[in-house]
Amino acid sequence: MNSRKRINKALHHEEADRVPIQDVLWRSTIERWKKEGLPDLPIEPEVEDYLGFEMSKFFPDLGPRLPREILEQNEEYVIERNSFGEIVKNHRDYSTTPQIIESPVKSLDDWKQFKKRLEPDKSRAISWRAIPEEDEVSGWQNELQRYYTAHQKGKFILYCAIIGYDCIQRYVGSERLLMAVVTQPEWVKEMYMTQAELVIAMFALMEEEGFKFDGVFLASDLGYKNGPLFSPEHYKEQLFPADKVICEYFNKKDIPVILHSDGYVKPLIPYFIKAGFSCLQPIEVKAGMDVRDLKREYGKEFAFWGGIDVNTMAHPDPQVIEKEIKSKFAVAKKDGGYIYHSDHSVPDNVTFQQYKRVLELVHKYGKY
Repeated sequence: MNSRKRINKALHHEEADRVPIQDVLWRSTIERWKKEGLPDLPIEPEVEDYLGFEMSKFFPDLGPRLPREILEQNEEYVIERNSFGEIVKNHRDYSTTPQIIESPVKSLDDWKQFKKRLEPDKSRAISWRAIPEEDEVSGWQNELQRYYTAHQKGKFILYCAIIGYDCIQRYVGSERLLMAVVTQPEWVKEMYMTQAELVIAMFALMEEEGFKFDGVFLASDLGYKNGPLFSPEHYKEQLFPADKVICEYFNKKDIPVILHSDGYVKPLIPYFIKAGFSCLQPIEVKAGMDVRDLKREYGKEFAFWGGIDVNTMAHPDPQVIEKEIKSKFAVAKKDGGYIYHSDHSVPDNVTFQQYKRVLELVHKYGKY
């Protein structure tokens, strides 16, 4: 059974031959592992192939495409104006979440001008091969060839985009957006819907160019350690309509829609299901998310991808990670509806030998 069939079964709540495997690695983790025995391969897709990951992701450039500029840098940090118009401070290896120093949209008037940069067109042919802060980009034809190669390998092909709060806070800034949620709800709804329409329009253009996607992966961080960033009522009134528009479009095509959200977002899951999302990722343990509890409560109508605590991966006692995987797989994989992933991404305190052990355990306990 190839990866495409295996993941399709999981997302449709059917048992395959084993649990599918897909994870995210820090750049600094890759560099560490190369010193510990990982072959010296390009980060993507060769490393993912080597580790047995089963998806291939395609990120069209759905941002404002503003000029990038390095403002300051030293041996440890770089401060730059990125293509979203943000001024951000990051580690030179882009291994952590950047510090946002300034955002480009500070008022409704700013937004009216900024919005003009969010129209769909084929000049968005440059596709980000990783998160937008990184500098690896490929031309349209290169990405199309990468798609053909991944498809021939049987990979599960994902159309990827940042949507909703996670996208708009990059334009407006988190504090300003959260204030607008309360004081300017109509503006907030317009911004959410603008991005939703761009996501749909660019998917259609990519299909016209020859891409055929198996699933959609939409990033929208909506929680922090102690709960959602705003109330379920605000989600229902403001963000839910845009999410529903997106999901309805893809559901009519019978394409599963996966939502990425860090943090504790359990109170929002009933709304995610009503909107039409198929799956939630990455199930962040550090924020109190437990895939076993979620599976028991929502597993008949919602799939889960992730939830394996990275802290247990780095633990010196190998029994700790085995207990983590064994106990969670026993519940999460039953009747399908589960894909392996760390509970966020694999940091550089996990050794290559430790991660190889993780994959051995995933294969051992992931069999049906």
